Amino acid sequence: MSEIMTLKGVRKVYHMGKEKVVALDQVDLTIEEGEIICLLGPSGSGKSTLLNMMAGLEKPSKGEIYFRKYPVHKMDENKLAEFRRRFIGFVFQQYNLITTLTALENITMPLLFKGVAKKQRSQEGKALMARIGLADRINHKPTEMSGGQQQRVSIARAFINRPEIIFADEPTGNLDTHTAKDMMDMMTELVREEKKTLIIVTHNRELSGYADRIVHIRDGNIEKIETRVEGVLV
Repeated sequence: MSEIMTLKGVRKVYHMGKEKVVALDQVDLTIEEGEIICLLGPSGSGKSTLLNMMAGLEKPSKGEIYFRKYPVHKMDENKLAEFRRRFIGFVFQQYNLITTLTALENITMPLLFKGVAKKQRSQEGKALMARIGLADRINHKPTEMSGGQQQRVSIARAFINRPEIIFADEPTGNLDTHTAKDMMDMMTELVREEKKTLIIVTHNRELSGYADRIVHIRDGNIEKIETRVEGVLV
């Protein structure tokens, strides 16, 4: 496997009035193509900030972030928007669906932004909805679906563009245990089939069981990294 993302000495400092808050402190991390990575840590540990840095949603105060050979840390807003549109998919805890749109319209919105014709958008969206078990919910709006169904729509939306990396920030935080397992099974199955890279942020140790590597974050630093070898963490 080849390196898809590399972080070197990444530091993030927030200034809140006269107070300085160090969210990340000298983080070094390399992610391989096709890996499932879990950023695991308690609330306030810096794991979501780290995800935002990698996804180009926030700039580091110091350090370097590379997507393959591209320096994400040097990109301006236009280049960051293009980077996210071409290479990144997001799955959020709150689903972030547009309530006035149907499930199909929510899923295919990224294709609309790419200029894909309506007929092709519909075909690709319906095929993906069938694949995730929502073929009968095409015309349903978010308020007409359960939390689990909404999250399936959110996951499908993240995959519709065939991005290189999927970022999932507490993707099962609003779901019960059974539904959460179904979501993780579905998402990791799609990642494996499509040979994509998945980065999950969570404080739930059970979710880390899906990962190839678990990156433990505490107080803005990488505390340790566990690697799964033949099903066993070492």
